[in-house]
Amino acid sequence: MPVKVSVIVPVYNPGSYIEECAASLLGQSLPADAYEVIFVDDGSTDGTPALLDALAAGEERVRVVHQENSGWSGKPRNVGIDAARGEYVMFVDDDDHLGAEALERMYGYGVANGADVVVGKMAGRGRSVPVELFRANRPRASVEDAPLIDSLTPHKMFRRAFLDEIGLRFPEGRRRLEDHVFVTEAYLRAANVSVIGDYVCYYHIRRADAANAGIQRFEPVGYFKNLREALDVVERYTAPGPVRDGLFRRWLRVEMVERLRGRRFLALPDDYRRTLFEEIRSVVVERFGPGVAAGLPPVQQVVAAFAAADRYDDALAFAEWEAGIGLVAAPERVAWRDGLLEVGFAAEFTAAGTPLVLSGGGAPPDGPPPDVPAAVARVGADSVARFATGTADLLVRERASGAQYFQPVEVSREIVPVEDSGQVRLVMRATATVDPATAAGGDPLRAGLWDLVARVRLGGWTKECRIGPGPRKARAATRAAVTAGRVTLPYWTDRHGQLSLDVDRAAKRLGFSALGPEDAAVTAGSLRAPLPLHVTGATDVLLRFTREGQDGRTVDTPGRLAPGEDGAALLEAVLPAAGLAGGTWRTALCPVPDAAVPRFLPLPLALRAGARTVEVVRRPHPGGPRRVARRLRRVLAALLGRTPRKPAGRGR
Repeated sequence: MPVKVSVIVPVYNPGSYIEECAASLLGQSLPADAYEVIFVDDGSTDGTPALLDALAAGEERVRVVHQENSGWSGKPRNVGIDAARGEYVMFVDDDDHLGAEALERMYGYGVANGADVVVGKMAGRGRSVPVELFRANRPRASVEDAPLIDSLTPHKMFRRAFLDEIGLRFPEGRRRLEDHVFVTEAYLRAANVSVIGDYVCYYHIRRADAANAGIQRFEPVGYFKNLREALDVVERYTAPGPVRDGLFRRWLRVEMVERLRGRRFLALPDDYRRTLFEEIRSVVVERFGPGVAAGLPPVQQVVAAFAAADRYDDALAFAEWEAGIGLVAAPERVAWRDGLLEVGFAAEFTAAGTPLVLSGGGAPPDGPPPDVPAAVARVGADSVARFATGTADLLVRERASGAQYFQPVEVSREIVPVEDSGQVRLVMRATATVDPATAAGGDPLRAGLWDLVARVRLGGWTKECRIGPGPRKARAATRAAVTAGRVTLPYWTDRHGQLSLDVDRAAKRLGFSALGPEDAAVTAGSLRAPLPLHVTGATDVLLRFTREGQDGRTVDTPGRLAPGEDGAALLEAVLPAAGLAGGTWRTALCPVPDAAVPRFLPLPLALRAGARTVEVVRRPHPGGPRRVARRLRRVLAALLGRTPRKPAGRGR
């Protein structure tokens, strides 16, 4: 079979991180003979070269190229391109990894849409990734109609013939932003760029030792010299005007203004901070016309104006004010309705921990603000004037991987006057709908923990926070639902009281412990009991009865959950006629019988079977006598001042 994709991995002393990277590459859903993996070892000095050679010896699709250290990733990637046999090439860093279907989905999407470049949705574990770009799939995108320029890392798929036709390769040597130069030219010269927004293709990982090349503190003079080369690419392939200004705005916003804002700027040593400010000022004055900064929100315009005017002290004072701006999202409603979770919250910005109050009225003045108080007033007036265009979103974020997905949301806005001050608060109220069957980009939520995150864009700020805190000492935010082949429990985290979803993991938090024998009944050979679960209709389940005593015999019987009173589910199951004769039987519920690995949840009920009758009793506590014995041993040991001896054959 012809090679569809060549995965190129520049490698330099990755340590154990290469193991997860390699495993994700070899575990792809694309057939093994349809892709190859090319590791280009850039003079590693750890055990990586031998590990890669051993991997290649056992895997036909793996090739390894060894070379002397070149100082950065550009040359290894170019060597990989020249060695590639695939129709497309995909760049992966040695400390990152791919989603299991990444190559198959990206290749198929690229071919279907005639794409020269395919951008797969990214998730960050400890690292920031673009968010707005991946709101939805974009089969045909360009820098004019999509925020492509927000994603300039090379972790994308490129048609190999396209790279050869235009002669595009990475700048080489020890330098920064070689990926900006490469990706920007690819965007501007591609016939089409396709963006996948509904499946996480690339996981961008922050190493525990913070040794990722891209997050090391840089030397400002060399960095902004390299940045100018990316600007040169834009000038080469665009005409003066709104498109060029919009592209330049990305570098002004991300690489310059954002580095001079809030805590990020304040955390730098003073001498480095001053050098950084001076280099940014030089680029702003030399390269950007008035149309570049004019397209920024006023809060970013203020910082850009202070940089252009060489007003370092004002930039520092404004950063001190901005450092106190935060976001809170107070929960107002968490409830199931027809199998969908409705999450209502009120979100507003804060200043130093209290609601942010702003002055409204009148259009913001033109020109740079004369001082910091005037800058703050300008930002406030603009935020009030543009409040109607502010947005609030809810994302569900997988805790283990960082994968996140936007949920449908309805937003209302309220301007709240602050008594006797002439100022106002800006409050957004949002109601989001989370469908566990489709919440992960159209797919069901995977088993695990998912955090609910509010994201608000207003006045030049884009901030995120968790929903909460919820009620003190509460655990479940509402009852669990059996839906989409999962048991999904909204709950408040123990430490901070923030809203999360437990998918197919919860047991104790489900609230079954409140069920007593008096709540259940056996009538005409059927067990009936209310359970604190949400179901939308008749739902098949499985009951397992386990006999107390030496044999531990089990009997399974089908049951059904149906909507009952007060939103609870009513469990009903016909008991096996002869299977429960004699003894006490513990009860467990499997809410999803057809799962690949059925999961049984213990119920606090047991059935005591006599010769002719069956009654519901409280479930015997497992290990009760042994637990009492252990407690007695501990008490005696404390009295005698010695460590209790563990029973033979029992460990921790």
